[in-house]
Amino acid sequence: MADQWPNSGLDLHLEIDPTVPGRRAGLEKALRDAVQDGRLAPGARLPATRRLADELGLSRGTVRAAYDQLIAEGYLTARQGAGTTVARLPRPHGDGAEPPAPPDRPRHDLRPGSPDVSAFPRAAWLLSARRALTAAPADAFGYGDPRGRPELRAALAEYLGRTRGVLARPGQIVITNGYSQALGLLARVTGGVVAMEDPGVGLHRDIVRHAGAHVAPLPVDDRGARTDLLTGSVTAVEVTPAHQYPTGRTLHPCRRRALVTWARDTGGLIIENDYDGEFRYDRQPVGAVQGTAPDHVAYLGTASKTLGPVLRLAWMVLPPRLLEPVVEAKRLSDHHTEGLGQLTLADFIAGHAYDRHIRASRLRYRRRRDRLVAALAPSGLSAQGIAAGLQALVPLHPDGPAERDVLAAAARHGLALGHLGDRWHTVGENNPQGLIIGYARPPEHAYPAALDALATVLRAVLPG
Repeated sequence: MADQWPNSGLDLHLEIDPTVPGRRAGLEKALRDAVQDGRLAPGARLPATRRLADELGLSRGTVRAAYDQLIAEGYLTARQGAGTTVARLPRPHGDGAEPPAPPDRPRHDLRPGSPDVSAFPRAAWLLSARRALTAAPADAFGYGDPRGRPELRAALAEYLGRTRGVLARPGQIVITNGYSQALGLLARVTGGVVAMEDPGVGLHRDIVRHAGAHVAPLPVDDRGARTDLLTGSVTAVEVTPAHQYPTGRTLHPCRRRALVTWARDTGGLIIENDYDGEFRYDRQPVGAVQGTAPDHVAYLGTASKTLGPVLRLAWMVLPPRLLEPVVEAKRLSDHHTEGLGQLTLADFIAGHAYDRHIRASRLRYRRRRDRLVAALAPSGLSAQGIAAGLQALVPLHPDGPAERDVLAAAARHGLALGHLGDRWHTVGENNPQGLIIGYARPPEHAYPAALDALATVLRAVLPG
């Protein structure tokens, strides 16, 4: 017979084989099979004998005898006051092959791409989540608008206008599952040729190509992206004007003007990636390009660098002409982004907890960058670009050690670093080389040891 345990606190479909002679033996086999195939996980608490007997229509003595037998065989354990639980058994490996080992985590992690997720504001986020759930209308728990929750779009319109100079109405904003989805939707809608900064993010190039568009490299120099090189054959251009990744440059005013002129003259789209625009340490952050040309710029922001990638929340502020096709592409992609996180972030922003978190993070990351600069000084190396963001590019001297030598030495010391080599559109030995150090990633307590490891590695590989 087939039965479930709806009242026991444990929901399990239990098959008792009628061909097994004896009801106790049938129950033993059903429980043993459930443990062996993983349906009953190690540590799971089984129902009391009286309750299970009532639910399966067996005598309590039959259930107790089955439990006792499986305890004797080692499948179950029983402790006074703790009930009967599933034992932790060695997991079989099938054909005898060892299961794949989890990737080793470096002792010290200075790779770029992540904030200090240990500093996620859990208490403040929980308060916002409780308020948001309490106030949420019933329709918040159904299928949603592909554009995203209206509460979050309203909160973002106010916040982006106040802090980044973005001209936005809530109706122009579309919420997405991270920056990657936003970029892919835009590439799918615009098609054609998308110019992308060189060096830049390889994953973003792959996303654009996967969406069906072609990628053209846009060189970057000490004034940022060479927007003066854009031509009419380009459909769209992705830029990081506030803080170019990975060189750390800010787009020069003359280049910003050239960028806007190109868009107005050709009808091309500017995709403004404002991934860390809040984190400027030497002055007020540079305002978004979107504020000067809202009809020609798709402004993209994300919570991944301010709060954490786990949220998978990003946003687009779109020109009117792109709103309908992007919303339709979003609808056909996944219908809508998860709503409870949106409601929580809306409350988090509206209550200014987001502002407080940004200010605290800005102070912490500025101190970390200052410590990195001081740690690099004895080696003769320095951080390139403005004092901003979550990472720094450290160029390597042409006559010094190559990236691969520094990375190999770092690996021997348990240190993980980013490097410039795989950020180029065309990988080659003639490209400038450098390290990309993500000073924001480690937890606060681990950062000094990571810097010590970096100093040790540099002393080992640099001449003199």
